[in-house]
Amino acid sequence: MVFRGKASTTIVGDRPDMGPFWQESALPGFKDRVHREEAAARHEHGVAVLVPMGGEAGIWGPSCISSAQLAIAEINRTNGIGGRPVAPLFLNSDDSNTDALEREISTLLDDGSIHALIGMNVSSVRQRLNKILRGKIPYIYTPLYEGNERSPNVYTIGETPDDQLRPAIRYLSETLRVRRWALIGNDYVWPRTSHAVAKDSIAASGGIVTFDDYVPFGIEAAEDLVDRIAQTKPDIVLVSLVGQDSVEFHRAFGQRGLDRSIFRFSTAVEENILMAAGAENTKRLFAAAAYFSGLQTPENETFKERYQAQHKGRPPVLNALGQSVYEGIHFYAAMLNQRRTGTPGPIRYQSARGGCFLSNNRKKLPIYLSRADGHDFQILDKISG
Repeated sequence: MVFRGKASTTIVGDRPDMGPFWQESALPGFKDRVHREEAAARHEHGVAVLVPMGGEAGIWGPSCISSAQLAIAEINRTNGIGGRPVAPLFLNSDDSNTDALEREISTLLDDGSIHALIGMNVSSVRQRLNKILRGKIPYIYTPLYEGNERSPNVYTIGETPDDQLRPAIRYLSETLRVRRWALIGNDYVWPRTSHAVAKDSIAASGGIVTFDDYVPFGIEAAEDLVDRIAQTKPDIVLVSLVGQDSVEFHRAFGQRGLDRSIFRFSTAVEENILMAAGAENTKRLFAAAAYFSGLQTPENETFKERYQAQHKGRPPVLNALGQSVYEGIHFYAAMLNQRRTGTPGPIRYQSARGGCFLSNNRKKLPIYLSRADGHDFQILDKISG
């Protein structure tokens, strides 16, 4: 198991509060690094697994890696892929590392070291990698995203704004009686596309938009941003900020006491962000997603048991984005098996939420609406799927 790319101190090695699980020397297989030629000689099935190891999305890195490790262990226990064990190569997919990532993937493609990419990264990184890959190998893109991906050999298994925002805005408008919406997001394709869908849904529910703005990664002066939003007197804020930017926003929002008069809603807030922002700063915060760690279904309960058994000690908290990497690896294995057997129809794959893929724009995914409750989510209702 190999790790490459400049890692942030929030992920590997330098933070004692992360525990020994995330010291490089303690990572399963880390000491057993092999060169590409040796891996080929051992007839392994090389797969690049892209996870953020720094930057704003780095908060999700540990759960993505540990979820991937579980999926790989499960597949390898059942004869791997085509009788060959899966050999993961973990690469840093942080937005600031994209130039280096492009060079590394180009080299891997040239020497035939990898058979697929499993990617948990922001959409701007995916769009750049599509130009490098050009359909040469499958690219399984795992997180929620803006929709309408049509590049060859790219498979998007996550939720889209149509899946999450339309039913959630309708539900919140009816149950909370909110009409005035403020929208804030990072400045790239996913928030902008999401907000276009949100505006349409808000109008359909009889609401209006009081604020709509986008900020670069690495949010500065979150307090000023929160104050600007508050001045427009919204009933609710749709937050489309990534990772640490979301944390900074919610901290500032809570510290200003705005939660007493304004609701918040997001499709990208998860358990790591709740923990980092602090329970005192996430009151009256709602989220819509296809997965929460507290989901009480037989599939999720057994998934959590296997996860804990795989990672003894203090494994990272489970969340939608980490679980999506677990799904992505199983999706890839199921897709190859379906191709090998010539089985028609949707691709069904192992998942903690129930995975059924028809196309990039058609999946059978449940969508749940939840409310932040301390460091966890209270699931209120299944609103779609």
